Amino acid sequence: MSIIPLGFHGESISVLVVGGGTVGTRRAITLLEAGARVRVIAPAISNELESRRGADPHLIIEQREYSGGGDLLDATLVVAATGSVAVNERIAADARLVGRPINVADSAESGNFDFLAAHRAGPLTVGVSAGGVPGAAMRIRDAIAERFDGRYAEAVAACAQLRASSFATSGASRWSEVSADLIDEGFCRSVESGTFGTRVAKWR
Repeated sequence: MSIIPLGFHGESISVLVVGGGTVGTRRAITLLEAGARVRVIAPAISNELESRRGADPHLIIEQREYSGGGDLLDATLVVAATGSVAVNERIAADARLVGRPINVADSAESGNFDFLAAHRAGPLTVGVSAGGVPGAAMRIRDAIAERFDGRYAEAVAACAQLRASSFATSGASRWSEVSADLIDEGFCRSVESGTFGTRVAKWR
């Protein structure tokens, strides 16, 4: 199974999550934290989702059974996490019929996209896929997180600011010069040694 590593802009998508249990809740929270609009359909929902009802404007909860393909039409992505193999398969079939990407909890082969084990540090996001073995992906993600911490969050944020100001004032040529100097073979070494800020300062 080959994975295409894409990064959606969370605030630009709407996601349907069918299922309000442990997995459905985890998926919904992950998506909400990324800025997505999330609609949860489930006859019963977790306490965590209940606590967010009305408090998070991006979350809509409909306490009912899944009713068919019409539930999918406003969704960019669909997540089937009902706890019922038969219902999840029905949701997956409906999603394929209307051309919606579908993730099926506990059955990667039934869907066509996966949630990567993600590490976030400010604007830096690293996602790990491990061939359908989520435990391995999470272990690798945690090892990555130990190195790529707040120092990298600050460095990436500083680069993003310089990129924006360079394009605003002088266009791509200025940024090419800045990035060639800052994001060179010594980038990681300078971030981890604490000297990257000094390198950034000369371009401000």
